[in-house]
Amino acid sequence: MTPVSDATILAAAGRLLHGDAWQSPIARDLGVADRTVRRWLAETSPIPAGVWPDLAAALEQRAAAAAGLAEQLRARVLPAGATPPT
Repeated sequence: MTPVSDATILAAAGRLLHGDAWQSPIARDLGVADRTVRRWLAETSPIPAGVWPDLAAALEQRAAAAAGLAEQLRARVLPAGATPPT
């Protein structure tokens, strides 16, 4: 398996959290300048280790919010007493 670069992982997390225009919002989330994020993407500066747990926490929060919303949506279409498929 080919290793995935840090820049690729950062971009994937950014897109999941903020869509296609993710660089400025992720910079704000992380408390860094937009240029810093661009340097990370260009791999001219290393991504600090502390960024990864911050991104993981943000993704986990987003996943929990999405799961809660999905449950509300399922509740609107299931007949009373029915259990959702797994």
